[in-house]
Amino acid sequence: MTSTLQPAAAPPSAAPGTPTAEVATEKSQKIALLRVLGPGHVWALGVGIVLVGEFMGWNFAVGKGGPIAALAACWLAGILYTCVAMIDSEITSTVAAAGGQYAQAKHIIGPLAAFNVGLYLVMAYTMLEVSNAIVTGDLIEAFAHSLHLEGTVDKRAFMVLTVVALAFLNYRGVLATLTLNLVITAAAFAAIVVLFVAAQPWAPGAVLQHESLLVGLPYGSLGILAAMHFGLWFYLGIEGTTQAAEEVRSPARALPLGTMTGMMTLLIAATLTWYVSTGLMPWEYLGQAVTPLYDAARLTGSRWLELFLFLGTLFATVASANGCINDASRAWFAMGRDRYMPVWFGAVHPTYRTPYRAIVFFVPIAILFAISTPLDQTITLSILSGLLGYTLMGISIVLFRRKWPLGTIQRGYVHPLHPLPALLLLALCTVTYLAVFLGYGTQLLAMMAFYIAASAWFVLHRYKYVRRGEQFTMPWPKPKGY
Repeated sequence: MTSTLQPAAAPPSAAPGTPTAEVATEKSQKIALLRVLGPGHVWALGVGIVLVGEFMGWNFAVGKGGPIAALAACWLAGILYTCVAMIDSEITSTVAAAGGQYAQAKHIIGPLAAFNVGLYLVMAYTMLEVSNAIVTGDLIEAFAHSLHLEGTVDKRAFMVLTVVALAFLNYRGVLATLTLNLVITAAAFAAIVVLFVAAQPWAPGAVLQHESLLVGLPYGSLGILAAMHFGLWFYLGIEGTTQAAEEVRSPARALPLGTMTGMMTLLIAATLTWYVSTGLMPWEYLGQAVTPLYDAARLTGSRWLELFLFLGTLFATVASANGCINDASRAWFAMGRDRYMPVWFGAVHPTYRTPYRAIVFFVPIAILFAISTPLDQTITLSILSGLLGYTLMGISIVLFRRKWPLGTIQRGYVHPLHPLPALLLLALCTVTYLAVFLGYGTQLLAMMAFYIAASAWFVLHRYKYVRRGEQFTMPWPKPKGY
């Protein structure tokens, strides 16, 4: 007996503009992101975003409380971000979806929290990208000055070029983008190690002058609290590894491995950076320098070392801005796909398989902030947005363990000592809010007012477009107690 396979009957035609036609069009046009990344790319994404914090920004903590206070803030912030990395690794190895913490909040807490977390992510990464563009322009201007080429460089042109060129690279594809990050991030980390070795730490007094330069706490113990504000800059953005969750070949393995090894890398780099910088510069100068590691290399008197740290700083800023564009666009794309933002942003490029509309949308915004806003202000905006996200992250893991206890769903990684990391995270976030309020209270209140207004807009206008039944992509059992 033979049989003939018949094509499935075509569905009844629907007039354009009807709900049936819209659903059919959406399904026919849905294009997925490519799963092409491994643990090395995850490491490069996280460390690439953050490593620039060793080359600039962290040193403002020295100005707030002195070098010892900055070291204390560095290690306290290291504890905070270790908690972030552990919590993030457990949840994201389970919720492997674009948007990172946004996707986590969507599945664990609810729509309003997810909307706010998405905004926190976008604001944190965009302001970090802006900070990188500013430093790139200032660095090139300083290097031109050292070559006696004053007046020949317009730093604003390099700010714009940085944003546009990296946006184009992200537009063309994620594999090339993060492969580039892997190479230049490794080179930037090598620059820190080379500077440390060149400073001859085994011979105190030969190059490093800690005995004469290192002071105690010029502002007392309150300086440690104040320094916590910029101490976060050593590590801000390591949580960005989760934004690539939908483009990683093996999320359960690659995300925890890339995130935790990235955090170890940053702890080493942060300590080396503090040690070298405080031994070469008076704390009053270090506390306001734009490019402290490049300045440290110049103070050694070695021209080759100055050139090497110029390239290292440039690589660090480019890698960070590159990763920030990747992460901000993934969060915005995920919000558009779920209709938390206009669905137009949830499009994937048919050829390059990237969220191209979300990438292009932030280019003029980043340029406007870069050419008009001081560096310490953009850093503060990024830190505050990150802090708000970390606060909800501590709440998320408590709810996650309560709703889906160990054994109910498969986890790629289980963080130890729960709920201690969550409690530590919330306590350190509270301390940092106070530190920010002491120096930048106006910005803190303005940011809170902005997010409250945005939440009201979402509840009153945007929530009606959200399709609650379609946004839950995890095949989990019902939460415990439901």
